[in-house]
Amino acid sequence: MAKQSKRYQEAQKLVDREKAYEVKEAVELVKETAKAKFDETVEAAFRLGVDPKKADQQIRGAMVLPHGTGKTQRVLVFAKGEKAKEAEAAGADYVGDQDMINKINQGWFDFDVVVATPDMMAEVGKLGRVLGPKGLMPNPKTGTVTFEVEKAVQEIKAGKVEYRVDKSANIHVPIGKVSFDTDKLVENFEAITDTLVKAKPQAAKGTYMKNSAIASTMGPGIKVDVSSYIRK
Repeated sequence: MAKQSKRYQEAQKLVDREKAYEVKEAVELVKETAKAKFDETVEAAFRLGVDPKKADQQIRGAMVLPHGTGKTQRVLVFAKGEKAKEAEAAGADYVGDQDMINKINQGWFDFDVVVATPDMMAEVGKLGRVLGPKGLMPNPKTGTVTFEVEKAVQEIKAGKVEYRVDKSANIHVPIGKVSFDTDKLVENFEAITDTLVKAKPQAAKGTYMKNSAIASTMGPGIKVDVSSYIRK
């Protein structure tokens, strides 16, 4: 077990680990316990009452946070012709087709999100073995396989985040930076919570949103009371 730093231990003393805080109070605590010398990312985690092994209980999608993530995403678009020009005009950082595929096969990964037009997926699909493990493979469910490349690039640049339930039925989503105003972090948290509530699979039984917590990159986890966001 990794030894906890003195800074982390001091921050942990400020948090009641048994208590589920109201979201605003939790956000204020995150800001108070973030002691690193850089602008830490604030991440929300949700434990859901689903069985990820069952296809009808998979939860995956994307949404644009009201106030973005505070991070500038580097976008790579696989497209040809007019769609390539559209991607460049929309602000994509890299645009190409076979030339970009060759670069990636040679070990280039200077990008955060990949968008591809459907006609490119036969070739892009061959990169699955290298893009897949990094979570970079374009997917129609997250809006990254589309002919609407202008919209896709603009949404990503505006603060679009992807969410996907893992093998343990957890979802982790960045909701901003410690430097954000409290209200902006609260609104981002509420937006992703509302999206996940609406994404509840019909096959899910029992308590759907079991618990939630938020934490900064180097700070302790703080439980959040999400009962008021759950529609009966």
